[in-house]
Amino acid sequence: MQQTAQLSKNPPDARQFELAVRRLANALSYGQESSPFLGAGIGYVQSRLYQPGDPVKFMDWRVTGRTGRLHVKEYEAPRQMPVYLLVDTSGSMCVSSQPLSKYAWAVQVAGGLALAAVDHMNPVGILTVGERELHQTPTLSRSTLMQWMHQLRTYRFVEGTTLGQRIRELIPRVPSRCLFVVLSDLHDPDAVPAVKLMAQHHDFRVLHFEDPAEGGRIHGGIFRGAEAETGREFVAHGRSRWFGKKQTHELSRAGVDYLHLRIDQPVLPRLRQFLKSCTGRRRVS
Repeated sequence: MQQTAQLSKNPPDARQFELAVRRLANALSYGQESSPFLGAGIGYVQSRLYQPGDPVKFMDWRVTGRTGRLHVKEYEAPRQMPVYLLVDTSGSMCVSSQPLSKYAWAVQVAGGLALAAVDHMNPVGILTVGERELHQTPTLSRSTLMQWMHQLRTYRFVEGTTLGQRIRELIPRVPSRCLFVVLSDLHDPDAVPAVKLMAQHHDFRVLHFEDPAEGGRIHGGIFRGAEAETGREFVAHGRSRWFGKKQTHELSRAGVDYLHLRIDQPVLPRLRQFLKSCTGRRRVS
């Protein structure tokens, strides 16, 4: 019989969960001048002669001053790309030293991102990267997205991670450019190489959730443990870490937007700033 648990030590009911997700979505959308879910493709194209009715804010004053005739700037239209949320449902996401686990945060953040994305007319799909099978194609339906989120509210301690494997399986199956958002603790050793490979053809953002116990704050000596997903035994100490600067640097060099989120620290401010910075770094395709 499979062991199933709720998202936290004092799990909210369905209504409280929906309210938390909707508040998060509103907070992520509020104050954003442009959609944080657009892909590469926003950029200056050319200047042309002004025509009656053109917005004044698009005036190209340099060309106007040089030619003596009014010109406006033209921009490449923003691309509303499908968004895939890759949610890690593996056992290590569920083990927590905090009231809310990494998995609890990941599901809430996934729900908030999903609703915020559809508010900007980006269809959203869900793919679990544990052992359970949940692969939903992109939709613009808020009610459907909430149904998917409720399916993710429970977890199993016995699930292994399939993040790297699922990403590699997606490569030949997603021909058009998409935005992928990974929500994981990145315990899969194949995760970073797989993300780097797929980032060659798609936009990627990685939200790396970490429990403070993983960051060297276990005040103790040397201890023996077992990895929650695979049962692999290991020996560690109070300053052991799962994810280092080397992997972060590899993701950055591959053009992957990466955010490290400690679950014992405020998540929302860092997430909002991260999305805003992603908006400002778009490339012209």
